[in-house]
Amino acid sequence: MTVAGIISALVVGLIIGALGRLVVPGKQNLPIWLTIVVGIVAALLGTAIARGLGVADTKGFDWIELIVQIVLAAVGVSLTAGLYGRRGHRAH
Repeated sequence: MTVAGIISALVVGLIIGALGRLVVPGKQNLPIWLTIVVGIVAALLGTAIARGLGVADTKGFDWIELIVQIVLAAVGVSLTAGLYGRRGHRAH
């Protein structure tokens, strides 16, 4: 993977992660790095799902792929926020 590929993955992860956070109701106490990780994973999984459905490479902008990525990011943010938030509230 090239430096440009890594930078673009980070940018896409940030955007997809942020969009995922926007659609999840309430406040999520996640650090930005975790949002980026969730976004990158959602972007990769969303692209794989879109390819499986045959909608990854269409003429123009791939709206279905983007929607799948955002939905996956929203689910990922929601699950991660729940797990991350509980981590600090455990009794020792």
